[in-house]
Amino acid sequence: MRRARPGAPPRGTGGRALTSVGAGADFDRSRSTDRGDDDRATESGPTAREERVPSKLWHITLSVSGAATPLKEIRRGLEQLAHDHPFLLTSRYADDHAEIRYWEEARDLHDAAAVALRLWGEHRSTARLPPWKIVGLEVIDRETYHQRLAEGYGPPPAAPVGVHPY
Repeated sequence: MRRARPGAPPRGTGGRALTSVGAGADFDRSRSTDRGDDDRATESGPTAREERVPSKLWHITLSVSGAATPLKEIRRGLEQLAHDHPFLLTSRYADDHAEIRYWEEARDLHDAAAVALRLWGEHRSTARLPPWKIVGLEVIDRETYHQRLAEGYGPPPAAPVGVHPY
């Protein structure tokens, strides 16, 4: 049995901030004083709710390149990556390079880029991807992505979802 407050996230969930709920009108302050609780925690500064930054969607284009590899192996690896990472939109590949496009949810550009830069390396062994290096990364917010499409610039929409040769 797990001992925690109702609604509390499980241990090991990292940087998730806990928020507090205000006491109701019938709260018995003498009970909290007996336990040694006081109001200093709420008076010392902003609450976790005020510090929380809403996340945004970021369009990621990750380009990788390296030594020539049989196309069948690349396709199989990219299909496994798409299975392991369900937000993958589309992948294009040739024998010595590939491009992966997907949406990532993150607080800011720095977080989205950090996750994108880890994607290839973290999935290299599980998806049996080639030992290629990341040679390009583009991270743009959703509004910029749609603005580019509306103006006729930028990559075409990822309509053919899946893994495709160049």
